[in-house]
This record gives sequence, C-alpha cells and structure tokens, in this order.
Amino acid sequence: MPLRTANSAIADGDDPGPVSVVGPRSVLLVDPDRLQVARLKRLFEERHFRVHVVETIAEALRELAIAAPDCAVIEVHLPDGSGLDVLAALNRVRPGARAVVLTNYGNIASAVVAIKRGAVDYLVKPGDFEEIHALLCGATLNRLLPDARPMSADRVRWEHIQRIYEQCGHNVSETARRLNMHRRTLQRILAKRAPR
Repeated sequence: MPLRTANSAIADGDDPGPVSVVGPRSVLLVDPDRLQVARLKRLFEERHFRVHVVETIAEALRELAIAAPDCAVIEVHLPDGSGLDVLAALNRVRPGARAVVLTNYGNIASAVVAIKRGAVDYLVKPGDFEEIHALLCGATLNRLLPDARPMSADRVRWEHIQRIYEQCGHNVSETARRLNMHRRTLQRILAKRAPR
C-alpha cells in the first residue's frame, strides 16, 4: 500500500484514515566531538535516518557535493573553521534544509549569525534529542527564555569578545588588536566554554 499523506487523501476526496507523515530521512552530523556524535548517530538511526558524520568543513563540503541531506546538526567550532560556513553551504545546495546548531561554545553573536544563515535553532550541548528531532522535523518550539537573571560580568565580557570575533570574520589577530589583547590570551579565551 503506497504512503498517503493527509493532503493527498483530502485531494482525492476520501477519508484520510491512518496517515503516514513523511519527514526528513537523512541527517548530516558535523562535529569533531566523537562521543556526542556517537550518541546522536545512534538515536537518529533508531528513528530510521540515514546518518552521515563528518568532523571538518572540508569533509562537510565534500558530503554536500555528493548528496545534500534533508537536515543537519552542526557544531560552531570545527578544526578548520566555523560550522556556520557549513550552514551557509547547506542552504545553497539544499534550500529549505533544516539545520540545528548544537555547540559547546554558545554565544549571542554566533546565534544571531546562525539564525540569519538559516538555522532553525541554536542549542547548547548536550542538547535534548527529542527537541532536536522535533526541530528538524518542522516543529517550532515556544520556549520562554530559560533564565531571566542578568549575565555575570565574566559572561558579558565573553559575549563582547565573541561579538568582536564575529565582526572580524574569525580573524584572531584582528580581534586581539581591536580588543587591545595579546593574541595568545585571546586564543585561550576562545577555546573555553562560555562562563555562566
């Protein structure tokens, strides 16, 4: 028996009966964190997704050239650059593909860039698989901000550094110059997770 969606059954004029919802079937996981990827891969495969795993921008671009996936889960910090570049490439080769940014390095500046480049959401690891799955399948989640408390001074400083880093196109030397900071100090700050 062929799959029927609610729209095709209604167009035929008969009762839809049991309806199969056809959602995304392939997902690209772009993340060098092998433990996180192994967990997500297992959970997606349990939902009958074809899962493709890559760790770098170069590998992601090769994968996109072969077969663009229906959706993607992308880390921002990759060994060879920003995962936001993968997001932009995905939207060029597969307009309408749904992508979630899932990162250890969440900050407001990169969240804004991610949403502008087509991400459906920006989440901090480890992330709830059910939420990620729902977002990739087309759900929009109505969430209140998780914490109404003001940011700590360390967090405000970190957000400012991240905003300047985004404005400088991820150029560490230029960011350090603008912040009047030693380049190595800046690199150490960028390698750390966001303070609370």
